Amino acid sequence: MNFGKLRITILAAIMMSGYTLAQDQLDMKIGQMLMVGFYPNTNYEDTLLYDIANRNLGGVILFGSNLESPQKIVELTTCLKAAATIPLLIATDQEGGVVARLDESNGFAATYSAYKLGTTFNSEDSTRKQAAEMAGWLSASGINTDLAPVVDVNVNPASPAIGYYKRSFSADPMIVYQHAAWFIDEFRSANLVTALKHFPGHGSAKKDSHLGFTDITDTWSDSELIPYTELIANGYRDMVMTGHLYNANLDSIYPASLSHKITTELLRDSLGFEGVVISDELFMRAISNNYGFEEAIELAVNAGTDILLYSTNEHGGKSIVAEITRIIRQKIDEGTISADRIDESYRRIIDLKERLTGSAIREIAATPAHFSLTVYPNPYNISTSFDIQLAQAASVKLEVYDIVGRAVFTQQYPLMNAGRHLIPFNGNELSSGVYFVRVEAGGKFISKKIALMK
Repeated sequence: MNFGKLRITILAAIMMSGYTLAQDQLDMKIGQMLMVGFYPNTNYEDTLLYDIANRNLGGVILFGSNLESPQKIVELTTCLKAAATIPLLIATDQEGGVVARLDESNGFAATYSAYKLGTTFNSEDSTRKQAAEMAGWLSASGINTDLAPVVDVNVNPASPAIGYYKRSFSADPMIVYQHAAWFIDEFRSANLVTALKHFPGHGSAKKDSHLGFTDITDTWSDSELIPYTELIANGYRDMVMTGHLYNANLDSIYPASLSHKITTELLRDSLGFEGVVISDELFMRAISNNYGFEEAIELAVNAGTDILLYSTNEHGGKSIVAEITRIIRQKIDEGTISADRIDESYRRIIDLKERLTGSAIREIAATPAHFSLTVYPNPYNISTSFDIQLAQAASVKLEVYDIVGRAVFTQQYPLMNAGRHLIPFNGNELSSGVYFVRVEAGGKFISKKIALMK
């Protein structure tokens, strides 16, 4: 992570934008339904941080290329969290074995595969020990969401995406369930979110959905639902990831990730899952080779998907968050997606984040209508002013953070009268760079990026 480059690109973006947080409730809810990745060493940073602060992006997924070292990871996650008004889901894939983003290459350690744990060892102690260790790594790194465990049953040991890489605990669905339960329990103890994958079961597939259309009609059986059924019956309600898996016996038209029959009727209605449904990555070729960008969005949302997952934050040279928000708004206007469908997902996401943070998150947290914040000049040299306007008297807290999340200024006003308040700010003792100013008034929040250029 090049933080010098990060500062430069954000400075350029600030000069071209007012960086207001004004957005209506619908845009804010759509933003929470998105999780994106980003490519390092590109000019992604202005878009990513702008999307978090101004478009209410709900989640970021980190891949191996984003994870340089323990210290750099903490700097990155702190920076991302500092830009968010509603708590951000910061996710990675930490299954163990081949699919482990934190490993010996970036300052952690090698881990056993799920197959080794569930089949070779088949020991509660071994599985709990490794899960606890990995959960500790994620927690210390500022990552709060693990897109794991895999609960696919090892029906086909040669299955190119699962069995071949030893990602399944066992060919016995009850053993898969038990090891997944121990894994989840250790992550829950560390206050981390987990995600079961890949519903309704990828373990029998003869093809890899990363590479193209994957038909499990003739290989899949109901027994592959057992891990999900048992975990959900025992109270699991974090996240379930739907796979890009076609099964004509479950839905003769659409793969699971785009299927209302599978996502809503089977997973929610039949199995009783009440948590958040996240799609598998929507640029995987099983989807991108067969469905248009807008078509896949509409189908995924209407299927009952709560979070749409993308490996990048750009599409066609533009912010993918802005593009998807525009598309969903347009489809709501056209009547092909309902506003109620967005509300359902938003409530489930906020419920998950409230359980994760242990605090209430107000629905209007990102759109405080009763006050505003303007910073001028911005960028600034030495001194600037924070212009706070209140519609009614309130207790106000003013804070300024640096780019790695350290508070460099805090001021509490027990009672600030309604009206306009111009508060001078002096950066004489600060280094040039990007900072975040955050104002809390009456339980609502607003934040902006500011740039000090000496």
